[in-house]
Amino acid sequence: MKKITKTLLGAALLSIAASASAVTDADIENTFHPYKNGFPSVDGVNPGDVITKDNVDQYASVLDEGMIKHIKDGWVEITVGEPLDFVLNQGYIDATKAGAKNVSLGEKVGQIEGYVAGRAFPQEPSLDDPRAGEKLAWNYQYGYNWGDGAAISPFYWKYRNMNTGKIERTMKFNFYFLNFAHRVNHEPLPEITPNPSKLFRAIYLNVEEPFDVKNTQLLIHRSQNDLKRDNTWLYLGFQRRVRRLATGQTTDSFLGADIMIEDFEGYNGRISDMKWTYKGTKTMLLPMYDSSKQQRTDEFKESDGYTYTTYHGQGNCFPNVTYSLRDVYVVESQPVDPNHPVGKRIHYMDKQTFTLPRTVVHDRQGKYWKSWMIGQAHPDSHLPINKGTGVSIDDAFGMMDVQAMHCTTGQFKGIVDPKLVKKKQFSVQYMRSFGK
Repeated sequence: MKKITKTLLGAALLSIAASASAVTDADIENTFHPYKNGFPSVDGVNPGDVITKDNVDQYASVLDEGMIKHIKDGWVEITVGEPLDFVLNQGYIDATKAGAKNVSLGEKVGQIEGYVAGRAFPQEPSLDDPRAGEKLAWNYQYGYNWGDGAAISPFYWKYRNMNTGKIERTMKFNFYFLNFAHRVNHEPLPEITPNPSKLFRAIYLNVEEPFDVKNTQLLIHRSQNDLKRDNTWLYLGFQRRVRRLATGQTTDSFLGADIMIEDFEGYNGRISDMKWTYKGTKTMLLPMYDSSKQQRTDEFKESDGYTYTTYHGQGNCFPNVTYSLRDVYVVESQPVDPNHPVGKRIHYMDKQTFTLPRTVVHDRQGKYWKSWMIGQAHPDSHLPINKGTGVSIDDAFGMMDVQAMHCTTGQFKGIVDPKLVKKKQFSVQYMRSFGK
């Protein structure tokens, strides 16, 4: 009897947590304009402050434990930057207003009902809600990162020895993103048709350099049904054939980097692959900034004069950017698969944009494993074509394996321009033709 009662109670709690609650105008206003009454402030934390190993304890409340350790160890110093308002695209906001009231969670993790477009759950999360973390994960999954379609062209990865700073390898990629469904700004809306596979999103990349991996390509298809596994294909230029990747290979090192496919954009997996737990809200320093005020480099000699983020700190593994005070949701994700190499991730999710500028990764033994930073540039400070897009621009990353003392850094030229993204690019047939 006790077991039955416990089961029924658990089911009732899940049902309550999953049901659609009334979304108010205030919810919409607060989720997209959290700084309308002023930016967050913390005593003793001011723009221009430089956080070093000698004063880091004064700033501990606005840093995660991993970053505190890096600074105390003398690996990096952080400069506090001016706060910025990252207002998202109006089409995305309007889609939220039109549809959020109809959205609810399904019975299982990974099931969502009534969703069309926009932010799925604009209400403020509650620690009393057992599925609050899952709702926040959906907000990230259906966020406006890269909009309805965008290109990173080119995209440079450098593999570095953290002890010596030596660059072991430089890769030049082109990345492309396309939302097939849940589109909010570029026709067709809300879905590209025909879409027989019922795809939500696709990612395609190809390698330009170096020569030994030139024409290597990756294609990822994510279904609108989160319970359906992603389809992932890899084309190896030297083999001249496409092969489908097994599920476990998305958690292997990608082309020898410190990054796995599942790490892309902070987290590139299904909601149902993880157990999500909301840990609370806090004010933190995140790498979100005005790119025009950062130290930039023209080492890649772009014809339009575009410059890239520089790096500093231990091994030159840290993006050399300022960190601004932001309101942050702390969300823990634990893999459902016990054989997954990750024990857990702690995501510091920006409250306004639902991007993941900072993630800390622990291994299966619970030890600190990887330090993951994605610098977010304000679109109005970036390329002219990105101004007014309402897209928080991924501008640079640093992924550090603190156990192996190795890192991979990434310098982006992100372009929010649907004309650069063609539906045909996201097919196996295109991979074959491109590789010839």
